[in-house]
Amino acid sequence: MAYVNSSRAVRVTLADRIAAFFTVIRVSAARRALFSQTMNELNNLTDRELADLGIARDNIRSIAQEAASAR
Repeated sequence: MAYVNSSRAVRVTLADRIAAFFTVIRVSAARRALFSQTMNELNNLTDRELADLGIARDNIRSIAQEAASAR
């Protein structure tokens, strides 16, 4: 088994942790907004328009989830 001995210590400050926390919140909010926007836009389409796009109304939620997680 090999071990790596590094003389450089990584210091994570409280400010780093707070910044990371707010980054996670921002990313989550952006994903939720994209999910909601996609859901609203697809739900506002008629069945005919959805059929033209090859989308079944039952698949709207999964499509919105995929769109939000792809970011």
